[in-house]
Amino acid sequence: MGPAATDLGYATRAERLLAVAVGGMLGVELVVALLAEPNNVDSQTYHLPKVEHWVAQGDLQLWATAIHRQVTIPPGAEYLLLHLRLLTGGDALYNLVQWLAGVGCLLIVTRIVAQFGGGRRAQLIAAFVAGTTPMVVLQATSTQTDLVAAAWTGCVATLALDGLRRQASIGTVLALGAATGLTALTKTSGLLGAGPLLVLWGLAQLRLAGWLRRPGAVLRTGAASLAILAVAGVVVGPFLARITDEFGHPLGPPRLRESIPMQRHDPAAVFVNRLRVGHTALDTPLAPLRAGTAAAIVAVAEAIGVDPQDPEITFHRTEFPVPAWYPDEDRVAFPLAGGLALVAGVLALARPRLVAPAAPGAVRAYAAAVGAALLLYFAMIKWQPWGNRLLLFCVILAVPLVGLWLDALFRRRADGGPDGSRPGDSGGRRSVATVAAVAVLATAALSGVLAVSYGFPRRLVGAGSVFTTDPWDTRFLRRPHWAADFRWAAEEVRRADAHRIGLVQQNVTWEYPLWLVLPEHDIVSLQSVLPNRPPADPASVDAIVCLGERDDCTELVPDGWAVRYQGYVGVATPPS
Repeated sequence: MGPAATDLGYATRAERLLAVAVGGMLGVELVVALLAEPNNVDSQTYHLPKVEHWVAQGDLQLWATAIHRQVTIPPGAEYLLLHLRLLTGGDALYNLVQWLAGVGCLLIVTRIVAQFGGGRRAQLIAAFVAGTTPMVVLQATSTQTDLVAAAWTGCVATLALDGLRRQASIGTVLALGAATGLTALTKTSGLLGAGPLLVLWGLAQLRLAGWLRRPGAVLRTGAASLAILAVAGVVVGPFLARITDEFGHPLGPPRLRESIPMQRHDPAAVFVNRLRVGHTALDTPLAPLRAGTAAAIVAVAEAIGVDPQDPEITFHRTEFPVPAWYPDEDRVAFPLAGGLALVAGVLALARPRLVAPAAPGAVRAYAAAVGAALLLYFAMIKWQPWGNRLLLFCVILAVPLVGLWLDALFRRRADGGPDGSRPGDSGGRRSVATVAAVAVLATAALSGVLAVSYGFPRRLVGAGSVFTTDPWDTRFLRRPHWAADFRWAAEEVRRADAHRIGLVQQNVTWEYPLWLVLPEHDIVSLQSVLPNRPPADPASVDAIVCLGERDDCTELVPDGWAVRYQGYVGVATPPS
């Protein structure tokens, strides 16, 4: 079916099927998001405790804590959760933030496709590929922050593309600044995508203004660029100011600055990092393939003098490779969407008319910007087992190229003879490519269905189903044996008639359940990693709750207090 099908305003069978598939996935994800309690690991440790601390203290200032990520990781997504917390009094709607961000990502990819002249089918293909990507499916029911960051980065992309054809208005400049600031405020890795897109926008604005003939055009574009940065600074500035005031650096303490960013940037190290990131992102259930390619990457790394487990290019205490094919929200791979995006990106650079016949120059420039974002990621972010979710913004930026390319492929076949051939063309190759593309899309649909049905830690069927699992137990599907421990601790605290509770924990312990079992209590930390925020005095609390290591607890418990442990949680109370 050629372009006329879209112009006539009616949907073809394929378009209706794609629309139903995308709508169905979103509908099922919405059910899971509404039924499942928040149970993401990072959320238990630092995303959701942030919200409780803000509510308890009545402002957004920092607080004494043993978990630096509660205060140093950008809080943009948690600000949205805070509004829901204040409006509803609980966390029942928390998962909707990421679900709505997922909807926003699908709308963004369709708009980008349209900006390159893609019709309805191309837009639906792009939305389908994005909407069935397992990482998108699983994140859409989570209280993680990666979809929110991807949505803001996508806003930067589509606003920047508006600037390829027309000079930006004041409203567009303000919107670009706000989107950039919200990206930085949600996840700084998203700036790796926003940066190249803003450069693309600036170059296009200079070209449209005729900067070679009008020297003043450079000043106007420069002023607009500064305005974008100024607006972004207004959005993210207060958070950065608090962090700088506390740690003397806008990116936080050395521990944070050295854990995720690459500490080596030589070509060999970046090349090895690229191979490892690609291997994990494109992982499949084929264990022999995973083992073989991983062994080859290790051999290449050693041959060029790079330790593949070097802590300067590898996240702390992790080791390459790891299986990433399983539908787990923290690490699931995306071989189908990723593979299609790589092919479409290369074609957009080398033969852009095969991807976007209506805008070959624009799509080539956009593909270059997306490629630059990916290269920046390789050079700036260490390999880690959970890196696939950090790459989500790149997936959302690249998927529009897939929609454009596959739609053009199907159109070329439809415009040829019965087998897709034309004079001088190879109909057989064209037919094989079309069949392969349809098979990949069908497999993508299956992977999306499997992710929402059997994904972890929220699923429709099987052990841990949102329909059959107790709400409290749902929160502990990652650590089932901890569910009873927190309830036991709450009973011990109430039995002691304690109100002010001292907290002792480590950097990776689960603080959030404590706020749930002791909602009317004053919880303060007896430890602090913040230089200017001293911890509470143990003598000032009525009881102490310890999470994790017993030794850390006993060091802070006053003499004469009784300490009792049940599994993961301990409670210390003063003498009667």
